[in-house]
Amino acid sequence: MNYSKEFLDLLKSVTAKRPKTVIDHILQYGFITTEDLKNKYGYNHPPRAVRDVKEYGIPIEMYRVEGGDGRKIAAYRFGEFNPEIMHRISGRTALSKKIKEELISLHGAKCFIYNEIMDENVLQIDHRVPFEVGGDLVGEIETKYYMLLSPSANSLKSWACEKCANWNNQKNKEICLTCYWAYPENYSHIAMIPIRRLDIIWQGNEISVYEALKKQAENENTEIQDIVKKLLEIFVKNNSIIA
Repeated sequence: MNYSKEFLDLLKSVTAKRPKTVIDHILQYGFITTEDLKNKYGYNHPPRAVRDVKEYGIPIEMYRVEGGDGRKIAAYRFGEFNPEIMHRISGRTALSKKIKEELISLHGAKCFIYNEIMDENVLQIDHRVPFEVGGDLVGEIETKYYMLLSPSANSLKSWACEKCANWNNQKNKEICLTCYWAYPENYSHIAMIPIRRLDIIWQGNEISVYEALKKQAENENTEIQDIVKKLLEIFVKNNSIIA
């Protein structure tokens, strides 16, 4: 396949490991499958790896091929290149780095979902509203449009978003703005499901509290989540938090 110099320059500008892996494989073989991503490169969530490539303005199209077990699986190849998009996307890497530094300065090096303090090199910057719904924010340097996520939180968010009806059909930005995966500090639904979620991390000296809760759960032959819920219900009731 012959690609224009402009397109090849765009491909070479991507240095992040996951999207670069996808790009290099497609350049060598013409396409990459979900089996390649899982079995050869160890990516258990192939759509996320492909999405990383798209977010650099690189067109990717999906089609179906026969997998090793004879079933149809997804395969990805480069789509039609639009130079206009390339110019709009250029500078993304520098912009992302600047935003990440600003987010860390404002909130500390922690995951926005788990509130877990982490090495800043591990944290990943992500759009609060998924790129596929909200569109590109290149040029926007306001930190309110982005969040820092641990790799596991980023993977969970990707999985949840890609199963969401809004992602697949409506693509309504307003729905995303009230979702847990965009604003865990203030939301009304999780991927359009009316539920609430609380993720708690115990670190350092707090671990002894977790171990005590775990032991209590084992004694009652139940899950630690049920023990925590019960304790919270007692606290809420005793303090008349709910009218």
